[in-house]
Amino acid sequence: MGGLRSQRPRVASIRRLSGPVAAVDIGTNSTKLLIVDESGAEIIRTVRVTGLGRGVDGAGRLAADAIDRTVAVLADYGSALRRHSVDSVRAVATSASRDAANRDEFFDAAEQALGVRPEVIAGTEEAMLSFAGAASVAADPTHAVVVDIGGGSTEFVSDHAAVSVDIGSIRLTERCLPDHPATTSQLAQGRTEAARIIATRDLPHRGSAIGVAGTWTSLSAMHHELTAYDSRAVHRSQLTLDDVRLLVARLARLSLEEKLAIPSLDPGRAPVILGGTIVAEAALQALALDQITISERDLLDGVCSGLLTG
Repeated sequence: MGGLRSQRPRVASIRRLSGPVAAVDIGTNSTKLLIVDESGAEIIRTVRVTGLGRGVDGAGRLAADAIDRTVAVLADYGSALRRHSVDSVRAVATSASRDAANRDEFFDAAEQALGVRPEVIAGTEEAMLSFAGAASVAADPTHAVVVDIGGGSTEFVSDHAAVSVDIGSIRLTERCLPDHPATTSQLAQGRTEAARIIATRDLPHRGSAIGVAGTWTSLSAMHHELTAYDSRAVHRSQLTLDDVRLLVARLARLSLEEKLAIPSLDPGRAPVILGGTIVAEAALQALALDQITISERDLLDGVCSGLLTG
C-alpha cells in the first residue's frame, strides 16, 4: 500500500480544466467553496463546518474523525467542480494544517476526494487574500484593516501590512472555555488570553475595520435577530464594540443546547462561537475601534480574483 501511494503522481494545487475558476478554503473550523465564471460572477458559494482543527492545539495532529468529515465534504466539492467544468482550481489550507504533524496524510486523502492537492499557505498570505476579497466593502481600502477570525488564527491586514495571530475560535475554546455555560473565571481567562496573544503582535491600525469569515457573519446574524441566516442581510452590516460585548455576555450564559437553538447560527459553530466572539471583542479593543463592517467577501474571493487575473 505504501509503495503504491508513493508512486501515485501528485496533482498540482492549481489545475487547469475547461471553464470557470474555483477556490477551496480548508480552515480550522470550516471548509468553503467558491466557483465564479470568467467575469467573476458567483456560481456557487458554500460553507460546511467540518471542525478539521479540533484538538490540534493540544495534540499537534489532525484527528481521524475530523479528517474523515472534511474529506467527505471535499468529495462533494470535487463533484461540483466537475459538474461545472471548472478551468482553474486552487485549494488552500490554513491554521490547522500549518500546525498538524500529519497534514500530508490528510492532503493525500483530500487530493483523492477533490482532484486537487491542497497547499498550506502562511498566515500572511491568508491575510492578504482575505484583504483582496473584502476590500470591495470599503469606500477607501487604504483606510481599512480586515480582521479574519478563523478557528486557529486571526489575521489583521491593511493595504501595507499583514499580521497573523495564533488565536481563533477553536484554539481559545479548547484552552479556556470548556463549559457551557462558561463560568465567570473561564470567561475572564478567555478574555485575558485573547488580549494577551493579540498584544504580542504589532497590528496595522486604520480608521475603519472589515470583519470576514464565520465568526463575524454569525455575530451579525445573531445581533440582528435573523430567523434564518441571510447573506444579503449580513453583507455590509455593522457591529459596534458594545454589540460584541453584549453578545459575549449573552453567549456565556447559554448552554450548548441553547446555542444550538439559535436559528441563524450554524450548529457546527455553536460549541466555539463564544470563543470567536471573545476574539472579536479583543480584536476591536486592540485596534481601538468602536465599529466594524461585516463582509461576505473573503479569502475565497481573493483566491478567485488571483486565478482570473493570473
